[in-house]
Amino acid sequence: MTYKTKEYVDYALASISSRFLASIIDGLILGAITGILVGSSRNAGGLGASFAIGMLYHWYFLTRKNGQTIGSLIMKIRVVKSTGEPLTDVDAILRYVIGATISSWVFGLGYFWALWDDKRQTWHDKVASTYVVQAETGY
Repeated sequence: MTYKTKEYVDYALASISSRFLASIIDGLILGAITGILVGSSRNAGGLGASFAIGMLYHWYFLTRKNGQTIGSLIMKIRVVKSTGEPLTDVDAILRYVIGATISSWVFGLGYFWALWDDKRQTWHDKVASTYVVQAETGY
């Protein structure tokens, strides 16, 4: 399936399986980083630090590395705006802070939404007007 942006650029939408595997890879990386930096802290500070680390990770890779986290790079997918342009700082933070939070609220329904959405968008994709597409190259 392809999606044509406003500039009439065709992008092949990423498969659900490649998005899922990229998320698992990123989750393992973030888990290791958080475990090392925060340790076994089970207080609210540890939870806040974990959220901040995740936000910084996604902001950095989505805005500075061609819309690709490490998991996305391995799976050869990337995030683009609905216009086909790279994500801005605001887009990346909006997608992670607001969009991913909303996607998680109802038993993760926002993530599963991509299974039946014709553009394979999750709720956080819709909030930030983004698509996850096949990447021709990495960084």
